[in-house]
Amino acid sequence: MNMLEQQITSLAKAAVKALYDVEADDSQIQIQKTRPEFEGNITLVVFPFVKVARKAPAQVAAEIGERMMADGSRLIAKYNAVQGFLNLSISDAFWVEQLLSIDADANYGRFDRPITNQQSPITNAAKPLMMVEYSSPNTNKPLHLGHVRNNLLGYSIAKIQEANGWKVVKTNIVNDRGIHICKSMLAWLKYGNGETPESSGKKGDHLIGDYYVRFDKEYKKQIAELMSQGVDEERAKKEAPLMLEAQEMLRKWENNDPEVRALWAKMNEWVYAGFDETYQRMGVSFDKIYYESNTYLEGKSEVEKGLATGQFYRREDGSVWADLTKDGLDEKLLLRSDGTSVYMTQDIGTAKLRFQDYPIDKMVYVVGNEQEYHFKVLSILLDRLGFPFGKELVHFSYGMVELPNGKMKSREGTVVDADDLMEKMISDAREISKDKVNTLQGITEDEANEIARKVGLGALKYFILKVDPRKNMLFNPAESIDFNGNTGPFIQYTYARIQSVLRKAETERVSGLEVSGLEDKELALIQRLCEYPSAVRAAGEEFSPAILCNYAYALACDFNSFYHDLSILNEPDAKKKSLRLLLSANVAKVLRSAFELLGIEMPERM
Repeated sequence: MNMLEQQITSLAKAAVKALYDVEADDSQIQIQKTRPEFEGNITLVVFPFVKVARKAPAQVAAEIGERMMADGSRLIAKYNAVQGFLNLSISDAFWVEQLLSIDADANYGRFDRPITNQQSPITNAAKPLMMVEYSSPNTNKPLHLGHVRNNLLGYSIAKIQEANGWKVVKTNIVNDRGIHICKSMLAWLKYGNGETPESSGKKGDHLIGDYYVRFDKEYKKQIAELMSQGVDEERAKKEAPLMLEAQEMLRKWENNDPEVRALWAKMNEWVYAGFDETYQRMGVSFDKIYYESNTYLEGKSEVEKGLATGQFYRREDGSVWADLTKDGLDEKLLLRSDGTSVYMTQDIGTAKLRFQDYPIDKMVYVVGNEQEYHFKVLSILLDRLGFPFGKELVHFSYGMVELPNGKMKSREGTVVDADDLMEKMISDAREISKDKVNTLQGITEDEANEIARKVGLGALKYFILKVDPRKNMLFNPAESIDFNGNTGPFIQYTYARIQSVLRKAETERVSGLEVSGLEDKELALIQRLCEYPSAVRAAGEEFSPAILCNYAYALACDFNSFYHDLSILNEPDAKKKSLRLLLSANVAKVLRSAFELLGIEMPERM
């Protein structure tokens, strides 16, 4: 409930008490935006009080309106009653007061404590802690477009939850072990001839990714060869020499073979350096990084305990399983017959370590919707193992990024590489904005490049984040970088336009304010600014950066309409000019704040 709604609620309760001697509770005070065909800003629904008043709805609305206006003349300018609806017009003085309070509040739109409910109580007496996991890359390939959406969503969700009063720990689990890692290692040993990032000039993650693709290419050749000899496809996949060697390498790794471990450590270091470069350019970061190679043993230990207590069972081949049929699911493999672990094992261990390391009130996994079943199982297994946090885990399930020609397949080398994508977006922004940038006086080439970087990455981030995260999306680079419409560059350009106005008026914002006779476009802009805290709150409650994108776009559209219709710098009335400059400055302030929560930088000039 925002400040205006709080004041309206208080006045309405007082009016009902004075008129009908009834103590109204919050549930009876129904407030909504006035419909556009009626005059007013806020509508109070009075039907809950008709019975006790024993009067017609229109009369009750008129009586309550008259009383509220008498008690709150500073707030309510006039009212009109339409049946059981009381439409209230808020005074210009109130809106100017709100504008001044926004200007004075350095933390406008941010909250000290999160809203919680009975289903999700906060036990931490200090600032409650939320851990947000995102990224979760594999060290056998570079980050791709799917990772871009994951990282941008995770980072923005973390920033939004901080604004909603949570202490947030941003975490990453690096999948640095397993058969997929061994495939890259084996291919490098067989076909690499000692190639390194230094000798090839490639980023380490790109280099290793090439060998993952090479493994798949050679593996398919072996499958085809076996099938030509009469072996069926399923058997050929299992008996192909490369696959058998990769499985043997995994067993050696888990048995701490020194040569395999040394190769693994060397190649992972190449990948980590590449990841760090990509993360830095993308503008995302982590407070704590966990590695599957350190957590899977904790998971195996917990599985062994569950086996000993009868929570799990061992099959004849030695593999360990959990029977989840009573929970409406199926049976889940936890340890393979050779004793090697699976993803579920690692996630059990990682969850255990995280809750040992931090007093977590809420654990959020930012993982694609294809893993919904996995997290249902993880929650049940942690609960069975006696971890009280098992049932409280939150899987933030988001949709996939799709391409015009279908889904990405990393093992076939058909992914949209994150580094290439970011470079392309920056290059396109540089080309599109070249004429605009060249008109800026005194701008250097480095400054022009920095503007292109902010605009290109802003276009990418906004286009991905503006989509409801739970939906699949089709990425369209050309559409994302348009300077018109619902795009990041459009909003960035609006911000830069305001900064240009403010720079020209640096010495003119001192003349007092006009507090009455607001223009419709001024009023609409102030009202939109007042909605920002509610947008931040809704984005946090729904885990949806798209809500902030939609808000920022609406605010930018309102400002551009205001800018088109009303003069700012050339306004002859000093008080009106001061109001419009203050209004412009606060639009810029809120746009910048919203984009900070989205992880998007604002250029001061465009």
